[in-house]
Amino acid sequence: MQKSPLEVRRAFGVLFVGVAIAVGSASILSEISFEHKEPIFYYGIIWFGSFAITFGIILARFRTLLSSIKGRMKNSVSWPPAVKAVNGLCWAAPFATIGITPHLYQYLILFGIGLGNTSTFFFMKKFSNLVNLEQIIVGAISLAAIPIAIMLDTSLISNQTTAVITSRIMIAVAYGAGGIFALVKK
Repeated sequence: MQKSPLEVRRAFGVLFVGVAIAVGSASILSEISFEHKEPIFYYGIIWFGSFAITFGIILARFRTLLSSIKGRMKNSVSWPPAVKAVNGLCWAAPFATIGITPHLYQYLILFGIGLGNTSTFFFMKKFSNLVNLEQIIVGAISLAAIPIAIMLDTSLISNQTTAVITSRIMIAVAYGAGGIFALVKK
């Protein structure tokens, strides 16, 4: 059964808020772990656990969430192959670049999330006639956070740890803002 556009928007709102909660809590917990000089494998446990707990709770409470999300994602199946390739590169290229320039990873993650969400917004609008404003909100905030993270890292603080935590918090803020918008938009 086809879900209503409002139901799908709300599903993405819950998904985005879930990402914000998971990233925000994992960022704070991993920073605490770093400050206490805990073993490195704690980071994996913290990040995996944050996402598993958050989405375990969400999926248990909102059982129709996945079908609504899957339905909206199927819109890209009909896009021309070149458009799918460009959209995939917008998502993947910044993340793949981390392997080449790992010292820039906090900026590349923001760039990948920003560029990926922004390109998906425009392609959904043009090729699927869908206007997913929550996605452009996530993209715009993520892209706008890059200069803030660079400024914090280079001029004001000169502390990469602070720049990394700021970047992670900005990702949580971006997804939180997009998610809240999707949940309250009529």
